[in-house]
Amino acid sequence: MPGKTWEPTRRGARDLEQHIRKGTVVYTVADIATDLAPYEDPQLYTTHEFTHRSPITNKWMTGHLTAQALLAQAGTVYERPPARMRGMHEPAPQVAGPLGNDYLAYLDEPELRGLDKRARDTSDPRMRRI
Repeated sequence: MPGKTWEPTRRGARDLEQHIRKGTVVYTVADIATDLAPYEDPQLYTTHEFTHRSPITNKWMTGHLTAQALLAQAGTVYERPPARMRGMHEPAPQVAGPLGNDYLAYLDEPELRGLDKRARDTSDPRMRRI
């Protein structure tokens, strides 16, 4: 991964604090629980922009975290987004849904009967919520 990285150590925190200016954007990697979200990527990156200083310590902050707290909470911090990794803010790949107007498919008789049976089985009017 090209670019500078900072490890969650005292030296890493000090180096990151020296690197930060207003508007500096850094990236962290988050592990995703794929047993709860099976179609999600196992790792996604998050962006953090340092926008203001703490009124008490006068250190740069991203949201409610200082650079030291960001390292402690998220682990390694990267100067550039990790290669071949999707950001949390980007849409997930489409795994199902509409195929578009250019897709042509003809349903044969067994498929139509199966869809009709499935609709009959799942739409019991007594089981609907009002």
